[in-house]
Amino acid sequence: MPAFAGMTNMFYIGKYLIKSPYLLAPMAGVSEMPFRVIALEMGAGLATTELISAKGIVHQNERTQRYLKHDPKIEYPFSVQLFGGEERSMIEAALYAAKTGAHIIDINMGCPVKKVTKTGAGSALLGDQKRVYSLVKNMTQALGPEIPVTVKVRTGWDSENINCIDLGKVLEDAGCAALAIHGRTRAQGYSGKANWEIIQKLKQSVQIPIIGNGDIATPKDAQKRLQESGCDAVMIGRGALGNPWIFRELAGGLKATPQEKCQIVLRHFEEHLEINLLKAFRSHLAWYSKGIQNSGAFREKIMRLDQKEAVKEAISTFFLEQSQIAENETTDFVDYRQAFG
Repeated sequence: MPAFAGMTNMFYIGKYLIKSPYLLAPMAGVSEMPFRVIALEMGAGLATTELISAKGIVHQNERTQRYLKHDPKIEYPFSVQLFGGEERSMIEAALYAAKTGAHIIDINMGCPVKKVTKTGAGSALLGDQKRVYSLVKNMTQALGPEIPVTVKVRTGWDSENINCIDLGKVLEDAGCAALAIHGRTRAQGYSGKANWEIIQKLKQSVQIPIIGNGDIATPKDAQKRLQESGCDAVMIGRGALGNPWIFRELAGGLKATPQEKCQIVLRHFEEHLEINLLKAFRSHLAWYSKGIQNSGAFREKIMRLDQKEAVKEAISTFFLEQSQIAENETTDFVDYRQAFG
C-alpha cells in the first residue's frame, strides 16, 4: 500500500473531519457540481461551491438556485460559499443553504472583482472589521453549532493595507471555524506573487485552522507550501484547472493517461450539460487540452462546434490520438477519497 502524502494532516472544520489537506478552491465558472465531484473522487479533502449571491438566493433567482445543486453521496461535507454586502440577506441565504443541504457556510471576503466589491461584498469587507465581526458572529449564532462558518480572505486591500493578521484574530473571536487566505492583496488581483510569509505569520497568530492559497500549480508546490507554511491545508485553484488528477497524485496515485483523460472529460461534459450550456464548457476543454500537442487546433475547432455529439467526437478524437495505449487496454477508474482516511 503506498504511503499517501498528507495522511497525518487531517483537521476539523466544526464537527467535520477533513481527511486530506489538499482542497479545491472555489472558482467562478469552474466549481460547479460535476467538477467538484470529480475532484473529490480524485482525493480532494473539500470542494466548496463557486461564490453564490446571497441576494440571488433570497430572491429565489433560478440561476442562483442551480448553484446549490450537489451530490449528497459524494459532497460530504457540502460547503457553500456566499457573497453579499448586507448582513441580513447573507444570514437569510445561509439559513436557506443549510436547509437545502449545506453543512458548511463559507463567506467570500476575497473576491477582487469590481462588480462585487462595489456592493460592499468580497474584498470590500477587508477594511471594515466591525462589519466583519458582526456578520460572522450573527451568522454563527443564527446557524447554530451544527453548521460551521468559514471565511476566505486576502492579505489586505493593497500593499499599504495588509491587515490579514488582525482580521484573522477578529474572525476567530467572532466564531469563524476555519480561515482560508489567498496570499495576494485585492489590488494585485491575480497578478504578481502570493505572499506565503504572511500566510505563515497568520497561522502562527490564531488557533483556528488556516488554509493557504496562491501559486500552487503542481503537487510539489502543494506539498512544499503545506510543509513550509505550517497551514492545516492548502487550497488549489488554477493548478486544478483541467487537472483534477492533481489531487490523486497528492494521494500517491498515478498521473492520468490520455485514455483516462478522455474518459473523464467526456463524463464531465455529459454531467455539465445537465446543469449548464454547452458553450460554458469550452473553457474546461481549453484547460484539459493545455500543454498537449495540437491543442491549439483543437481549441479552434471546439469554438465552432455547438452540437453535443460533434463536441463528443472532437474530444474523443483529440485525446485518444495522444494515447499509445493498445486499443484493448483499459484504465480502471479508482476512487481516491479514502486515501487520507
